[in-house]
Amino acid sequence: MGETDVLADLSARRQKVLQGGGPKAIEKQHSQGKMTARERLEKLLDPGTFTELDAFVEHRCHDFGMADRELPDEGVVTGYGNIDGRKVFVFAQDFTVMGGSLGEMHAKKICKVMDLAVKVGAPLIGINDSGGARIQEGVDALSGYGQIFYRNTIASGVIPQISVIMGPCAGGAVYSPALTDFVFMVQGANMFITGPQVIKAVTGEEVSAEDLGGAATHNRVSGVAHFMYDTEEQCLAAIRKLVSLLPSNNLSDPPAIDYNAPRIIDEALRSVVPSEPNRAYDMHDVIARIVDNADFLEVHAHYAMNIIVGFGRIEGKTIGIIANQPGVAAGCLDINASDKAARFIRFCDAFNVPVLNLVDVPGFLPGVNQETGGIIRHGAKMLYAYSEATVPKVTVIVRKAYGGAYLAMCSRDLGADTVFAWPNAEIAVMGPDGAANIIFRKEIQEASDPAAARREKIQEYRDKFANPYVAAARGFIDDVIDPAETRARIAEALDMLASKREARPAKKHGNIPV
Repeated sequence: MGETDVLADLSARRQKVLQGGGPKAIEKQHSQGKMTARERLEKLLDPGTFTELDAFVEHRCHDFGMADRELPDEGVVTGYGNIDGRKVFVFAQDFTVMGGSLGEMHAKKICKVMDLAVKVGAPLIGINDSGGARIQEGVDALSGYGQIFYRNTIASGVIPQISVIMGPCAGGAVYSPALTDFVFMVQGANMFITGPQVIKAVTGEEVSAEDLGGAATHNRVSGVAHFMYDTEEQCLAAIRKLVSLLPSNNLSDPPAIDYNAPRIIDEALRSVVPSEPNRAYDMHDVIARIVDNADFLEVHAHYAMNIIVGFGRIEGKTIGIIANQPGVAAGCLDINASDKAARFIRFCDAFNVPVLNLVDVPGFLPGVNQETGGIIRHGAKMLYAYSEATVPKVTVIVRKAYGGAYLAMCSRDLGADTVFAWPNAEIAVMGPDGAANIIFRKEIQEASDPAAARREKIQEYRDKFANPYVAAARGFIDDVIDPAETRARIAEALDMLASKREARPAKKHGNIPV
């Protein structure tokens, strides 16, 4: 075969790979409102930067009619490219090729890019759109999943791992996304261990795929997913934004952008939080006035909404934000909020992202369901995560900070490096109303006017304890600040803490109360 023939053969083989499952399969994918694997990667990555790996890998199965079956790209496209000029590694399952089913060589392609991502120190993004394990390959397919799960675990805390669900993701396949740092879903995609048909066969219960494992279910109810979008284009754009805020690996800092604006006094912060301790408001309004350009990427926005977590920038530098949300369940901490916050704190700590805590918390949510559901164990995750974290930690108490929840929101005792409080902040074991009922119970009962006596004692407790100055006098708070100065004071604190170094006792790992 001459040189011309060799090149023609190469071109023909490559063209066959690029066609995936063929025109009819691609047309069917498009008819369902879905892009193909390569189209998704083209939208995700900077133009012209994708380099494909293992394009000519073939399966080795000879059973059940597979011996003569050709599978272009083995049902998954793998390689690397850039996002905003920074290297990322990617894989995208190709549903046009045998439903994107995972077999031995399909898994090996994924494992190769996972290994390269760890070696190079670059984020890994996996797009899932698969019918599940390739049944014809039996235990080889199961082994493939196991090898991926193992690598997800080894890579955890070393490189950011992002999973994207853009079609079906069922059975064992769901555990790889669950092991990664962030899960994105689009409407119409789903993920579940046992599908509706299996559930009906076993329990007799009828449930739709959407209710069982759709984007809304996993973003609002189960908490498995962190982001959901109506279209694939919106989803891929959001992934690019998230990557722009994150470091490439655990040895680097998050990327900073140029910021030259002067520090200003924002008088609107003086009125954004109501002075009445029991009046609700939206903590997003506070966050928007603190971060650059009011630009905040919220994580888990639809789950455990009594606490807010996400990323923003202050003077061009990425920070992670954890904030109580008084507009939902009064901002109380509960089981799901504790899990949500603890996981986010640990991600920030693993990848050198400073943490800002905005506190307005009346306590842990009371109730039989919370107690029997393990609020003690789940709440302890927040205590553990904050205590373990060595990144810069800045806490601002904007209104209430009561009891154990005051500690759980990164008090000085849990390792906060800098703690500020607004002048109307109340820091106490419990709210003045409840405290007065306990401390002054006998005096109130014996008073000629119990209602008036109760009001008097509530005010007495508030004057003595429910203010920031007692805590400031003991050094638990560094300063009581004008709310208008909040952004500037946080920026100053983060600048001061930029070179923070903090050691921990040598150990294999701790034992977080999972």
